[in-house]
This record gives sequence, C-alpha cells and structure tokens, in this order.
Amino acid sequence: MRKRRKILTVSTAVVAAATLPLLISPVVSAAAREDDDDSSRIARLYAPPPDRDSYRQVARLAWRGDFRDSAGLLAMVRTPQAVWYGDETPEQIERLVRRTTRSADVQGKLPVLALYNIPGRDCGSYSSGGADGLAAYEAWIDAVAEGIGGRKVLIVLEPDSLALLPSDCADESNADQTAVEEQPAAEHPAEEQLAGEQQTAIEQQPAAEAPPTDLPPLPDPGASTAPPAASDAQGTGQDTAQSPDAQSPDAQSPDPRLPASEGPAPKPAEAPKPAEAQEPSGLQPSGLQPSASQSPAPEPSAEQPSTLPELPPLPTPDPVTPDPVTPDPVTPDPMTPDLEDVGDLDTPVVEDQETAARYSEINYAVDSLTALGNTSVYLDAGHAGWHSVRSIVPRLIKAGIDRATGFALNVSHYQTDPDSAWYGRLISSCLAYADEGGDPEDCADQSWSRRHARRWLHAHVPDDPGRMKHFVTDTSRNGQGPWSPRAGAHADTQSWCNPPARGLGRRPTTRTGDALLDAALWVKTPGESDGRCLRGTDGPLDPVRGTVNPDAGEWFPEQALELVRYAEPSVKVFRRFPGR
Repeated sequence: MRKRRKILTVSTAVVAAATLPLLISPVVSAAAREDDDDSSRIARLYAPPPDRDSYRQVARLAWRGDFRDSAGLLAMVRTPQAVWYGDETPEQIERLVRRTTRSADVQGKLPVLALYNIPGRDCGSYSSGGADGLAAYEAWIDAVAEGIGGRKVLIVLEPDSLALLPSDCADESNADQTAVEEQPAAEHPAEEQLAGEQQTAIEQQPAAEAPPTDLPPLPDPGASTAPPAASDAQGTGQDTAQSPDAQSPDAQSPDPRLPASEGPAPKPAEAPKPAEAQEPSGLQPSGLQPSASQSPAPEPSAEQPSTLPELPPLPTPDPVTPDPVTPDPVTPDPMTPDLEDVGDLDTPVVEDQETAARYSEINYAVDSLTALGNTSVYLDAGHAGWHSVRSIVPRLIKAGIDRATGFALNVSHYQTDPDSAWYGRLISSCLAYADEGGDPEDCADQSWSRRHARRWLHAHVPDDPGRMKHFVTDTSRNGQGPWSPRAGAHADTQSWCNPPARGLGRRPTTRTGDALLDAALWVKTPGESDGRCLRGTDGPLDPVRGTVNPDAGEWFPEQALELVRYAEPSVKVFRRFPGR
C-alpha cells in the first residue's frame, strides 16, 4: 500500500509539471496581452523557447505544490524577449538566425535579436570574448545578414559597445572599481537657477542591502505580487553619486546565450553602470556608480508657463582643450545656469587603434544590416546613469547613427522608465541639433534642471518626431528601479550585478504612447545571472546574497523568483473572467 501511494504521488507530480503550461495558459496570454493587438501598427513580439533550466525550476515548484510560484515563473519565461547571439562561427550563426527568424515569421511575430560579438567586449571581464578582429567580425555580421534575409527583425546591436569603448577600458577594470559615496540632491527651488552651483556637502545615506534570505510568500490570487512600496523595494530615494570622469565607467556587459532549443550561445551579464540620472533637482550625476532614482518624471514638454522667470544665456563650450596627459580642471562659469561641475566628464579622449576599430566594426554592421530592408537596427547608448548626453551623442554619430533606426537604452540595467524616457528624449534632441550643424557640447543634458532643459528643447528641437531618431528601452528588470547598496559595505559594490529584490518591469510592447519610444523590450533575459558578483572580496560567495552566484548567463533560480515576486506591474497568475 505504501509503495502504491508513493507511485501515485510521483505520477501526480509529473503529470502536474507536464500539463502546467496548458493549465495556466491564460497566464501566458495575460503576460503578453499588450502585444495581442489586431492593429497593423502594433507589432506582436516573438517569444523564444525558454531556457531548459527555467522549465526545470517550473517543474520543481509544481512538484512541491507551489503552483502560484510555478505559474508566475512560467509566465515570465514565456513572455516575448530577445534572443542573444555571440561567439558562434559564421556557419553556426547563419543557421541559428535563420531558424529563429523563420519561426517568428511563421507565427507572424517580430523577433528581437541582441548581437553580442564585438571584439574585446566587456573589457575582458565577466562577459569577455567576441570576434577575433575586424575581418572576423565582418564575416560574422555577413552571416547574420544571410540568416535574416528579407524577414522583419529588430536588432539591438552590441550592448555596451559604445558606452564602454576600448579607450574606457584602459583606465577602468573590474578589480579597480570603488564604491562611490552618495549625496542627497538639494530640493530648494532657488538652486534651479543658480549658475554652476556645486554640491559640496556629501552625506552618506545607508540603504537596506540584504535581500530576504527566504523569499516572501506571494499574496492571494488576484492580488499584486509586488512588495510593499516602503519595505523591500530598494532605490526610492533621490540620492546621486559624483565622479570626475564618466568616460572611464566600471563596466560589465551581458553574457550572451542562445535559447536552449538552439544550442549554447551567449547571454548578457550586467554592464557595470555608473551614476544614476537624477530627478529635476539640477544636480544630475555624471559618475560611475548608480544610485536610486525612482521618482516619476513627467513627460517633457516644450511649452513653458507664462510665469517662467528669465534665465541667463545658455552655456557655451570652453574653447580651451585640456592637455590630454595632465588635463586642467574645468571651472564652471558662475553665470551658467543649472550645470554641475562636470570637469573631466566630457574631456576629449585620445582615440587609440582599438577604439578606431570599434567604430569601424559598428559602422560595418549598421550598413550590412540596414541594407536588408526589413531590419531595424538600434545602437548602444548606455543608460541614464552612465554617460552624459554630450558624451554619448558624439559616439553615436561616429558609429553611424544617421544610418541606423535609432538607439537602445538601459540594456541589462535597472533605470526607471521615466528616467530612460527623459534621457532618450534628450539624446534624440541632441542628435537632431547636431544634424543641423549644432555642437553636441551645447545640448541639454540630464544634469540640467527640467525647466532649463525644456527651454533648450523648445528652442532647438524639431516639432516633427519623424525627423528625430527613435529609441527602445530594456524593461526586463527595472520594476523596482536601481539597487542602493549600503554605503561603504564593500570595496566594490557592483550595484549592477545580481542586485537583490529587483522585479520585472513593464511588459514588452510596441504600443508605448511615446512618439520617440518605438518599443519597451525585455532585452536582458530575466532569470539569468550577471556573474559571480564578488564585490571586491576574494569570494567565492557574493557577500550581499551569501551564496555562490551562477556564472554570467546561467540560470539563477533565486533571482528568477525575486523578479516575479517583486514585479511592477505585478504578474497576474490567475485570469479573472467577466462577472466573477
């Protein structure tokens, strides 16, 4: 009798795991409902086959009877997301890309491909690798183009390739990253019109760092699965970090990886992301370490209130070029409104041979892929807490943004949607200004106050969004915004690396409500590790989580469940029918 009962129990668990996708298919429909639109203007995004390890976790949860966790996780892995490619041979990549694009075409869906094979990627860190030189990369891109053919594809081209140039690697390495002290942003209205006023009082603001050892239980059916706003959610303050040079970012890139059904391939490890973009306090960051910034930001508008006080003239670039070896500090003009002392932030960097090759590689990829006709190509532009507008725009121009569809923001990072939308608008506006002969040094920057920036936009931005470059954003893990580690807790906080208590963000959609934002996408595969995250220690434990994290690109079960439980908007695991 006991043996028969055991066999019955095992059989029931196996059947439950096998039939779970059918039992909770409404969950999957709800997760991707934003794409299920009959309008021809709305593209339905392609969901690649999930990682085998993710399905194993779904089955284990169902075996234990944790059907709510299992259903939420299944909804996450079956939501449309990017397919990552890198490190394959030209023969392999052509076959794999053809398989993916054909599958999407048969389903009438738009596939998103993240191409991640640039030579010297990630400065040799967690996601090091890439093609062996320019010729090898060109052959690889040619093979990708052959695999795509005439089918419709959206491409996120080489995440971190422009925000983290080889010239940036010379000054920064993973071992040399240091924690940056956070300082509160001033809230006084008068500061919005003070010329170049600098923040001098630095205050350390501790933020809860430790993730829950045991993940919190999910609420009852129908309730939100997001955590209480004032408890476990991290990064709700308006802290900002300053650093003298944002062109030497602490960078980590995603580790590429193919869907399980298509064999091994790279997936993203999180790029080390510098300082967080600040809300409208006029003291925006230009540093290297991200800090919290989740206050909702209103959609920028060119219209100005009639009571707007007269502001001093807009800033002009310093005609003196600092010495490239021993640069002199730049002293801000006291009559320049609402600008931080960016100092060396935008000091021209002497372009080395590897950096020149990087631009050649990106330009070749842009020309080859856009020539296909049905391919949309978006270049890397980092995120709102990394480079200033005036720093990233010249890089985009050199990389051929004029021939690309647009640029991609927040790939594998955690910046909030309002911050990304504002940063994207400023970049797009600066590109349009530069296209008309303007100097990017004169462009409105995310460090400016919103009032001053809107005034600049009103004066210099085209009225027609069709004349401006569009962008896409990665919302796969930004539901709770950036993580704020406890100040001074570790020699290297690595706030980009598997931060605790993060959640899924906005579901993928091409219906954004923003004329410049083409799509909110899940580019980084949620649930996959960013790396070991030693945070300046000898390891092997991640001192924040107290566990040995999986290698970059491998499935991370604990983080996967956190993303579901802390999702914002929450993951609905039961479908409510009308009248019930």
